[in-house]
Formats: sequence, structure tokens, C-alpha cells
Amino acid sequence: MTDVETAWHLFMLTLNHDPCILTCYKKTIAGIPFVYVTSSTQLERKEIEESLKKAAASAMKGKRLTLSMSFVREHEALYVYRVRFLVPQQKMFCCGNMCTDCIRFQ
Repeated sequence: MTDVETAWHLFMLTLNHDPCILTCYKKTIAGIPFVYVTSSTQLERKEIEESLKKAAASAMKGKRLTLSMSFVREHEALYVYRVRFLVPQQKMFCCGNMCTDCIRFQ
């Protein structure tokens, strides 16, 4: 299992155990992952986003991933977010410029 797959698994597991969130599921449409969230109480969008960010932070802990999250739409108590875990780009070869993050030092 890759870091991204592990992060998604932990992210969804954490969200499903969050007391503020009633249901949460992921749906991939055209290769883009969307997270559908229904809150158990009438929470504001900011509170739901904080729950998403906390779950993502715990899922990314110990991994070199970053979070890209954007609000898509709201329909009654259902909130839709576009969530992506991004892997940082790494150099694949030495360019000869004596970079501090050179592939030779790994």
C-alpha cells in the first residue's frame, strides 16, 4: 500500500469516527476524488472543514504529503469537497548545479 493509499484509508477512517460527522464517503469522478460529508448536527461549513483538516493532518502524519482541499457545493446537509493528497516532486537525476537536495546525497 502506497503512502497516498494509506493516507486515504486513515483519512476516511478518522472521518467516519468523528462525532460531528454522520456519514462520509469518497467518490472518484473523472479521476478526481470527491468527499461527501453529512453532519450529524447543523454545523457551519468552517467547522466541517476543520474536521476535514484535522483528519487529513492525522492521516498525513509521518508522510511527505500535502493536502489540497476545496469546497465544491452544499445541498441541504450534504457538503461536497474536492480532496487530494499530493506527493512532492523529487529530483530524479543530478543536474550538476550542486543543489542541496541532490539525488546523489540520498
